[in-house]
Amino acid sequence: MDDLKLYTYIAVFGSFALYFAIAWWARAGSTSDFYVAGGGVTPMQNGMAIGADWMSAASFISMAGLIAFLGYGGSVFLMGWTGGYVLLAMLLAPYMRKHGKFTVPEFISDRYYSKTARIVAVVCLIIASLTYIIGQMKGVGVAFSRFLEVDYGLGLGIGMLVVWVYAVLGGMKGITYTQIAQYCVLIFAYTVPAIFISLQLTGNPIPQLGLGSTLADGSGTYLLDKLDLVVTDLGFKEYTTDNMGSSLNMFAYTLSLMIGTAGLPHVIMRFFTVPSVKAARSSAGYALVFIALLYTVAPAVGAMARLNLIDTLQPEPGQHLEYEQRPQWFKDWEKTGLLEFEDKNSDGKIQYVADETTNEMVKVDRDIMVLANPAIANLPNWVIALVAAGGLAAALSTAAGLLLAISSSVSHDLMKGVLTPNLSEKNELLAGRIVMTLAILVSGYLGLNPPGFAAGTVALAFGLAASSIFPALMMGIFVKKMSGTAAVSGMIAGIGVTMLYVFQHKGIMFIPGTSFLGPLEENWFLGISPNAFGAVGAIVNFTVAFVVCQFTGPAPKEIQDLVDNFRIPSGAGAAHEH
Repeated sequence: MDDLKLYTYIAVFGSFALYFAIAWWARAGSTSDFYVAGGGVTPMQNGMAIGADWMSAASFISMAGLIAFLGYGGSVFLMGWTGGYVLLAMLLAPYMRKHGKFTVPEFISDRYYSKTARIVAVVCLIIASLTYIIGQMKGVGVAFSRFLEVDYGLGLGIGMLVVWVYAVLGGMKGITYTQIAQYCVLIFAYTVPAIFISLQLTGNPIPQLGLGSTLADGSGTYLLDKLDLVVTDLGFKEYTTDNMGSSLNMFAYTLSLMIGTAGLPHVIMRFFTVPSVKAARSSAGYALVFIALLYTVAPAVGAMARLNLIDTLQPEPGQHLEYEQRPQWFKDWEKTGLLEFEDKNSDGKIQYVADETTNEMVKVDRDIMVLANPAIANLPNWVIALVAAGGLAAALSTAAGLLLAISSSVSHDLMKGVLTPNLSEKNELLAGRIVMTLAILVSGYLGLNPPGFAAGTVALAFGLAASSIFPALMMGIFVKKMSGTAAVSGMIAGIGVTMLYVFQHKGIMFIPGTSFLGPLEENWFLGISPNAFGAVGAIVNFTVAFVVCQFTGPAPKEIQDLVDNFRIPSGAGAAHEH
C-alpha cells in the first residue's frame, strides 16, 4: 500500500471511528434528545455544530470549485450564504426559539392555526431538503471514489451507511456532538492546504492576504493579475470581472441564497437545542465566526487552484503538457471519470482552451478542484489525506442535519401532529428512525443519479426554501394580522412558480426535454437563471399572501396575542404597564 493510501485510510477511518464513538456516547433516549438534544447544548458548542451543519459539501468541495471557474461571479455564493446567516440570526432564530417548539412546520402550524399550513410546510421542507441532500451525496461519492479508489456508487453506499449509523442512533443529540468533531476536522483540513499553497505562491502564510499579494517569484506581479492574464490568454473571460449573467441576475442569485439560507429548516432547528433565547443569539454569533474561518479562505483556494491547474497543463505560454507526461494526480482523477481528456488533433499534447471545438480537456468537474488542489500543488501526502477526511466530514455533517429535518417533519409534524395525535413517545421515536432510514435510501438513489454538480443542485434547494418557507416565517413573526389561508396561498404560489420555472429549464425530475411549457427562450424572465429564481418566487409568495389576507380578514385575536408574546421580550410588558 502506498503512503497516500495509508494516510487516507488513517485520516478517514480514524475520523469515522471518532464519530461512531460520539454517537454511541450521546445516543438519544427520548424524543427531546432526538429532535433538540434535550435543549442543553451550550452556545459555543452549538455555534460549532451550526458551522459544521452549515458548511456542507457545497461549501467545502463545490464553492471554491465554482469560484475557481466562475471568478468574480462565484462571489454570489459567499455573499448570499453569509448574508443569509445574518438574516437568520437577527430576524428569525430568537423569536422561534422563544416560541419553543421542535420544528419549523410546528411553528407554522401554531402561528397559522391550521393543520393545512403544517402539511404544506412539511411538503415544502421535504422538497427543499431532498434537493439539498443530493449535493451532499454527490460530495460523499466524489470524495470516496477518489481517495479509497472505489467505484462512485460503492463510495456513496459507504457514506450512506456511516450517516445511517450515527444519525439514526443519536438523533439531534448524537448529531450535535458529532458535528462539533466534524467542524474541527473540516476547518483544519480546509485551512492547512490553503496555508501551504499561499506560502508557495505568494510567500504569505495567510491565504486571505495571499489572494491580494504579489507572487513569490520576485516578478512583482499580483496573483490576481497573473491569473487574469493566464485565463484570457487561453480565451476564457477575465477572472476578476466575469459576471454570472446580468447585474440583475447576480442580485437575484445573491438574494435567493440569502433568504433561502434563512428559511432552511435543518439550520433553524439548531436554535431549538440551546436552553434560552439569549443562548440562541449567542450561538448565532459564534456560528458566524466559525463559518467565516472557512468562507474567507474559499476565494483564495479557488483562485490558487485555477492558477495551479493552468500552470500544470501549460508550463510556459504557448507550450502544452505532453499527455504521456501527465502528473499522477491527473491519472488518479481520470480513474474517477470526473476528469476526461480527448486528443482531438492527435498531437499527444493537452490543449486546455476556452474554444469548445479545440479544448481537449473535455471534462473538468468543478467539484474536484478543492480535493485535487493539494496534489496539483505537490503538497505532502498527509495533507492530501486530511482534505479527504475534511470533505467527507463536511458532506456527512450536513446530510445528517437534513435527514433529521426530514425525519422530524414526517414523524413529529405529519404523524404525531396530524395523522395519529395519540402516538406514544416510544413509537414516535421509532417512526423518526424508520423515516430517516427511508430518507437515506431515497437520497442515495438521487446521489447516484444527480441533477447537475453539487453546488448547482444546492442553489436550487435554497431557491425552493426562499420561495416557500422564508416568507411564511417572516410574515408569521412580523405581520401579526396575517391569516392562515393567506399564508398557505402564498407558500403554494411561491414554490409553485419557482418549480414551474425550474422544470421549464431543467425538465421534470431534471430530465432534459420534459418541460411542460413548450420551447421558451432560456432565462426568459428578465434574464434570471433558474437557480436565482427563488427571489422572484418569494416576491410572488409575499404578494399573494397580502392580497388574499385583504379578502379573508386578519388572524384571530388570540393568534395576534401569541405573536406579541414571542415578539416582545419577557418582562417588557410589566415595565410598560408601570
